[in-house]
Amino acid sequence: MIRFALIPLLFLSTGVAQAADIPDLTGNYDAGTLTPLNRSPAFGDKQFMTREEGKAIETNSQALFAGSLKTSDPNRTAPVKGGDGNNAYGAGSVGGYNAFWVDPGSDAFEIDGKFRTSIVYDPPNGRQPSMTMKGMMKMAKNFASFAYNNDGTASWLKKKGTGPFDGPETLSLAERCLLGFSAGPPMLPGLYNNFKKIVQTEHHVVILLEMVHDARIIRLDSEHAPQTYRKWLGDSIGRWEGDTLVVDTTNFREDTGLYGGDENLHLTERFSLLEDGNLLYKFTVEDPTIWTASWSGEYVWKKSPERVYEYACHEGNYAMGNILRGARILEKEFTDQAGGSE
Repeated sequence: MIRFALIPLLFLSTGVAQAADIPDLTGNYDAGTLTPLNRSPAFGDKQFMTREEGKAIETNSQALFAGSLKTSDPNRTAPVKGGDGNNAYGAGSVGGYNAFWVDPGSDAFEIDGKFRTSIVYDPPNGRQPSMTMKGMMKMAKNFASFAYNNDGTASWLKKKGTGPFDGPETLSLAERCLLGFSAGPPMLPGLYNNFKKIVQTEHHVVILLEMVHDARIIRLDSEHAPQTYRKWLGDSIGRWEGDTLVVDTTNFREDTGLYGGDENLHLTERFSLLEDGNLLYKFTVEDPTIWTASWSGEYVWKKSPERVYEYACHEGNYAMGNILRGARILEKEFTDQAGGSE
């Protein structure tokens, strides 16, 4: 039902009647950037870097993908069975077949001619604040199936409690394609699928995310739904402050698209159209049960003539089924071997 309800919004033209001082954000944007979310400790409290340092980030990134991921090798082949420790995913993991699909962006972003050392600018060290104990436990849970050291056996049976592959619900939300890796909110750059499509009407702003094709529907000049009404992407209310769209989002579920975030997440976002047609995206995260302090970031979304295509995550859900079937096979081998050794 929701899918069909969105169709009229996503295909509206840009000619929307609005107040003269309110810009139309409608368009496609590429949010990929090589600027890291968290600042390298080497920069300390240095918020800006030289153009040469910014270019060095591009050079180092190109070397990473051309080297460890072998994107420049015309004879790319699959990693050896079980992983050889020479791929970006570490020993014991075959990782991806190759990295031609990786598209994190081509440069470091700059604002007012200055290169930023990180997306996060508050705290002053440019790094997310430390997590609470609950936050650290939640992160470990979110990545249990991702972080498992695959040694080719069901070694998780050596420990009591829930295993990383016991069922669909124990797999991470990203593996289940319920929430998209970097799609948030807040919407952060990732290794690929960084495009956004914005459609603006008089009463709504819709942001279609390429990553897992989520659509955020922002109601303008409205009120939040009751707290009992909770959604994966939260409940977003927008208002105009001059030529800046300010979006307030609450009512998240216990698990959110922001890794670590929980139902207490309160997100404030600001969208400002720049003179060159690009979009400045700023956000502030408040979640006292997860982080010891609030944190803020900003980066540029580049206007793009490219279209946003559907990202069909988990086509047919074959991957999830195979993960679980493979785990059952390993568990049988493990228990058979354990029974034979008694």
